[in-house]
Amino acid sequence: MAGESSFRLMFAIILVAAFGMSAFFRRRARRTEAIPRSREGGRTLFLRLLFAVPFYLAMVVYVVNPDGMAWSAIPLPAAVRWAGVALGLAALPMLYWVLRSIGRNISETVLTKTDHQLVTHGPYRWVRHPLYTVATVAFLSLGLIASNAFILVMGGVIFAAMALLVVPKEEAKLMDKFGEAYDEYRRRTGALVPRVTVRG
Repeated sequence: MAGESSFRLMFAIILVAAFGMSAFFRRRARRTEAIPRSREGGRTLFLRLLFAVPFYLAMVVYVVNPDGMAWSAIPLPAAVRWAGVALGLAALPMLYWVLRSIGRNISETVLTKTDHQLVTHGPYRWVRHPLYTVATVAFLSLGLIASNAFILVMGGVIFAAMALLVVPKEEAKLMDKFGEAYDEYRRRTGALVPRVTVRG
């Protein structure tokens, strides 16, 4: 079907662009210091694999052989799927902004680097973990484009895991590293969305 081919093409473009950008910035950051995932501990590594492997595999299967994901297809209107395309394309420049802002401080782990810097510019001026926010938007967009319940649900599960498990661990490490400076930064910013201040 021509329409389905268009959605698969847009899905592939957004997926490859997002992972390509991430790989580029992460590879560049590893030149200064690379933290092995094994230092996080076996439990954290297991949880990452438990959620990430089936999620990423499902996305690859959808692009290569969509019939392999037909078991979790949902009948979304074309307008909703095109809204997913727009959302995914809008997420790409946001992802670039986040990755460029964090620069060499990016890591595949919750651990801080030896010369880790506290980033408070770009999107980090308002949000402490914008990478997770943008990733969630991208995951949601891909689920809508694919019209697939498994991809949508797994994107939500991964967001919940990041919010409930990863963010607290990262923040504890950042508090250890930066102390009062990070505590002050945390008081004026939101974790995943900007903090809303109500003035009376």
